[in-house]
Amino acid sequence: MDTNFSTPLNGSEEELHDSAGHTALQVLPLVVLGITFVLGVLGNGLVIWVAGFRMTRTVTTVSYLNLALADFSFTATLPFLIVSMAMREKWPFGWFLCKLVHIVVDVNLFGSVFLIALIALDRCVCVLHPVWAQNHRTVGLAKKVILGPWILALLLTLPVFIFLTTVTTANGDTYCTFNFASWGNTKEEKLKVAVTMLTMRGVIRFLVGFSTPMSIVAVCYGLIAAKIHKKGMIKSSRPLRVLTAVVASFFVCWFPFQLVALLSTVWLKEMLFLGQYKILDALVNPTSSLAFFNSCLNPMLYVFVGQDFRQRLVHSLPASLERALTEDSAPTSDTAASSTPPPAEAESQAL
Repeated sequence: MDTNFSTPLNGSEEELHDSAGHTALQVLPLVVLGITFVLGVLGNGLVIWVAGFRMTRTVTTVSYLNLALADFSFTATLPFLIVSMAMREKWPFGWFLCKLVHIVVDVNLFGSVFLIALIALDRCVCVLHPVWAQNHRTVGLAKKVILGPWILALLLTLPVFIFLTTVTTANGDTYCTFNFASWGNTKEEKLKVAVTMLTMRGVIRFLVGFSTPMSIVAVCYGLIAAKIHKKGMIKSSRPLRVLTAVVASFFVCWFPFQLVALLSTVWLKEMLFLGQYKILDALVNPTSSLAFFNSCLNPMLYVFVGQDFRQRLVHSLPASLERALTEDSAPTSDTAASSTPPPAEAESQAL
């Protein structure tokens, strides 16, 4: 949930940069981010067009539209991050873009994770409480509820608003990084503020920005799977495999980065003052690029989830997207005709 806000490199770290292994760890993330940029902008742009302009407003389209907007906004900033990463974290774009780009990055990364959890919670409610969902699950309520993830994302981005700026070193290199120079009178006070703020940010990022949403997603899909098994609503286990894939993709993409970020927070003093655990610095770019790759996966999941893969390929991509997003239809009542699929079954097909 964070980009690599690095401080200027010292001599020993420059030697690390010259190693073949570290070069590979720098080149591979650039390739992954480039792919993420192309797929993310095109895929999420297509979802925005389909969900925003071709489809009737429903709870599902509102949710997916917001998620696509978050992922699109983030992936649109990737060229700046790619250039900075290629320049070994130097920032050539000035103070304004330093703040703006990283505010957009943090808001939309936090927002996308929270939206995924909200969508999972919504689907869980539809399956477990179809009658309540039929009576209360409205577009108006969805538009109000969906403000919550965005507001929370803005609050968690406050450290970027306050502390992130450009810093120029003695040799003229400029970096976009956190600066706590004005938050203390002595060097010791400034260091104390820096350690405290970065530690708090790391802990909050892990607990609120990853552990809680991941737990919500896992619990919701677990409850859905249990309901599907209990009611025997499907003969095939394919929907269950889809549920597992959704949870697994989120976890696989984000967990390595969150683990590196958490360890960096735990060992922050050792890394800042003793130069230890340099391997964590080397792993930031590869793990963050993997996490960012998640932002281009959702459009592909929308297209290929819910129906046979080959059936998707013979239709146009916009039509496939539109059908994928409308599969998560509003639940029907318990008194619906017997020819209508049960609400939970309809939800499981959409998943």
